[in-house]
Formats: sequence, structure tokens, C-alpha cells
Amino acid sequence: MISRLLLTLVLALGAGGARALAQEDPPAVAERPARDEAFKMVDAYVVSNLQESLGLDDGQFAKAIPLVKRLQGERRAYYLERTRTVREMRRLLRQGGATEAQVLDLLRQLKALDADGPAQTRKNLDALDALLTPVQQAKYRVLEVEVEQRMRELMNRVRPRQRPGARQGVRE
Repeated sequence: MISRLLLTLVLALGAGGARALAQEDPPAVAERPARDEAFKMVDAYVVSNLQESLGLDDGQFAKAIPLVKRLQGERRAYYLERTRTVREMRRLLRQGGATEAQVLDLLRQLKALDADGPAQTRKNLDALDALLTPVQQAKYRVLEVEVEQRMRELMNRVRPRQRPGARQGVRE
């Protein structure tokens, strides 16, 4: 059951936008709006399917929307910042001129992100869980995984085919 919205999203992005969404390579400035639009579309898809998928009554739905948006937004911010930090580390190391102080600073940032990001996600999930029944909590977790899996599958369809033996994400 691949949603037409998700399929449209990925096809509209094309290979470059899908790569930006997947965060494999640093997105060019021109690709960032496509990535941001893709995130909005994914959020809209989750929100539009939330009530039916979880079996929420109108009161639960109204309370769940801001919690889900906060959860998704903060989780996404964590992953984007973590990806940016690792990219910066990679760039410095590839250049060969990375100083120990630069590397230590980036490692400190990464460790802080890895401590704070999951903790914030747990806090946001706990707030959402407090609103939901255990069955609804399980349905939400399944909805998140299904959306992520579908996005990955759809992005793989639009990515350019690589020649055998080529490493993914490596430019030649």
C-alpha cells in the first residue's frame, strides 16, 4: 500500500532531491528547499493518516498533532545536525589538515548530540504515549516504521543506478 502522496513526493524530488532527503551527500543550496518540502510532505502524510491509523477520537487527535509534530521536528533536527557534524569531520579528515583541537571539538559536539537527541526523542514519545492507549502506541510505532521504510524504498527507485563495485555515496 504505497501512498500516492509519498510516491509523488519522491518522483517530484528526482534523484538529486532524494539524495538530499537521504542525506548521503551534502545537499546543495538549491536542493535544501526540495528537502524541506519533502519533510513537510512526509509530516503531512503522517498527520493525515494519524487519526485513522491509530483509531484516535477527535479529542485525542487534536492533542496528538502538536506532540507528533514536535517529535518529528526535533528528531529530524537531531539527525540533520548529527549528519552535518559527521560531514564536517569527514571533510577535515579528508583534507588531511585536521588538528586535534578541531577533531576534539567535533567529537564533543557529536557526543553531546548522541546524548541529547535520543533523550529528547524519549521525552517526546513519553508525552505522546501519555495520551495514547498501549495499542495506539504500538500502532504509532508501526506507522513511523512503515513510513520510513516506504520512503527508503521509493528513494531507492529514483536513485541513479550505480555500476557494479561502486561504493554508494562516493563521487568519482
